Amino acid sequence: MKLDNEPVSDQIWAAIGAEFALPSLEQISSRLSELMEDPEPVMQQLVRVFIDEGTFCPGFQFLAGGQLHPTVVDLFKRAMELKIPHNYFTVWMVTPSSSLAGSRPVDLLGSDPQPLFRSLETLGKEQLSAANRSRSVGA
Repeated sequence: MKLDNEPVSDQIWAAIGAEFALPSLEQISSRLSELMEDPEPVMQQLVRVFIDEGTFCPGFQFLAGGQLHPTVVDLFKRAMELKIPHNYFTVWMVTPSSSLAGSRPVDLLGSDPQPLFRSLETLGKEQLSAANRSRSVGA
């Protein structure tokens, strides 16, 4: 997957919503408040995507009972360290990857997470390389 600083298409968001749900941040906040006394620690770890003027939370990050999938939390934390934008992280999660033998990261969440981290590192390097090219073109 190449990051080209283009907005993610509405079709991709619709597909993510259809497969995993894409509730608003407000819906998630309300639901977590029903499930736990202090939802703030969970809220701070959420993968969020920004579509038009709204903020949404891809459903693939949730386990039953409103808990966050620990592998998604760890991958997202690393993505933030690599400066991979939220929206691109989400698209990466649902995009088949050659570094994962054609699988999507989301489909491998129940297995060894190390290949996912290696694939994410590759994405981070691609993003850095693209950013450097963009800066040198604009210089």
